[in-house]
Amino acid sequence: MITHWLLLILVVCCLGGNCSAFNEIYDSDESNLLRTPLDRGPHFDLSASKNITALVGKTAYLNCRVKNIGNKTVSWVRHRDIHLLTVGRFTYTSDQRFQAVHNPQTDDWSLQIRYPQKRDTGVYECQISTTPPVGHSMFLAVVEPITTIVGVPDLYINTDSTVNLTCIVRNSPEPPSTIFWTHNNQEINYDSPRGGVSVITKKGEMTTSYLLIQRARTTDSGKYVCSPSNADPSTINVHILNG
Repeated sequence: MITHWLLLILVVCCLGGNCSAFNEIYDSDESNLLRTPLDRGPHFDLSASKNITALVGKTAYLNCRVKNIGNKTVSWVRHRDIHLLTVGRFTYTSDQRFQAVHNPQTDDWSLQIRYPQKRDTGVYECQISTTPPVGHSMFLAVVEPITTIVGVPDLYINTDSTVNLTCIVRNSPEPPSTIFWTHNNQEINYDSPRGGVSVITKKGEMTTSYLLIQRARTTDSGKYVCSPSNADPSTINVHILNG
C-alpha cells in the first residue's frame, strides 16, 4: 500500500500539474490488489483417480481426472513393460482390449480394459504431456471370486438335526446379485410342502449364504450346490444318518 507521506507528496505534485507519477503508482497498486492467484496448470484430481479391483472377464475402468488440461494430452502407460497403451483417444497397442475413453463434457480420461485377466494386474500410469511430463500411478487388481462351502466335500448329520450349510464368496469387488442353492440338480423351493427350509444371505466384502434345513430326514441327503451369480459354484455331499 502507498504510505501516507508518499501519498501526500504525490498529491502536492499533482496540484502542481504533475499527475503522471501519481497515476502510474496508483494504477500499479490497484492492479496488484485485483490480481488473481497463478493458474496451477494441468494437474490430477486424486479424489477421482484411485486404485481399483476388477473381476476376471468383466470390463474394468481406471479413471484419471485432469484439471486445467488446456492443449495438453493424456496418455496411459503400463509399468510392467513400460508399454504405451493410449495417447489422447488413440490406442497404441496391438491388444485391442485396451481403449481410451473420454467424455468432452468432463475432466475424466479413463483406460478401459475389456475381458481383464489376472495377468493384467499391476501398476498403470496416467501421464500429462507437460514439460517435463507428470504422471499419477494407479494399481489394478484383477481377481477371481472364490466360492467355498464349509465342510466340503462331505458332511454327516443325524436325522432330526438341523443342517446348516454355509457358503462363502471371497475376493469379489462387489457382492453377487444372487446366490442359488440346488439339491440333486434341482433348485431348492423354500415354500415346498416339506417346510423348514430357509436361506439367509449376508452381503459385504465377503458374502455368506446360510442354507438351513430343520428336522433333517434321509431324503435330504444328496449333492448341494451353492451358485453365486459372479463366481464358480461349490459343491458338498450331505449324508443324513439314522440315529
